[in-house]
Amino acid sequence: MSRGAGWGGSRQRRGLHRGHSARWTALALALALAGCSFVTMRVQPYLGGPAFPPTDPAKVEILRSEPTRPLERLGEVFAEPTGDPTVAQYEQALREGGAKMGADAVVVVYDRMQVVGSVVSGPWWAPAARPIVGRVVVGLAVRYTGP
Repeated sequence: MSRGAGWGGSRQRRGLHRGHSARWTALALALALAGCSFVTMRVQPYLGGPAFPPTDPAKVEILRSEPTRPLERLGEVFAEPTGDPTVAQYEQALREGGAKMGADAVVVVYDRMQVVGSVVSGPWWAPAARPIVGRVVVGLAVRYTGP
């Protein structure tokens, strides 16, 4: 039997095929996600703070300055982008995060562009890293204690 025939050659061809298939799948997934824009939200309730049942996200206000009404601070809501989301998508993420903590409103306290990740490309012996800059929004979840 020749070196390329038999099980050895067959396994090598299958391995190459699997490698190309995985690359095409990864490329297709990357292209599909590139067209999608969404906002990832996470909450960080304050330690020892009051606990309230969740509220309706549609009723949570988004404010740009602290309200004058008496309030309790419940925690922080972090909204981070994937793609190029709209302002409405950011606000919806903040509402959902605030609602999880039982908030009546979320006060935006930080809205900046910053490095949110990086892309590494090139061969393994000489990789090149490029930063991914995205908008990060942090809101303070509050619950009103009086009128």
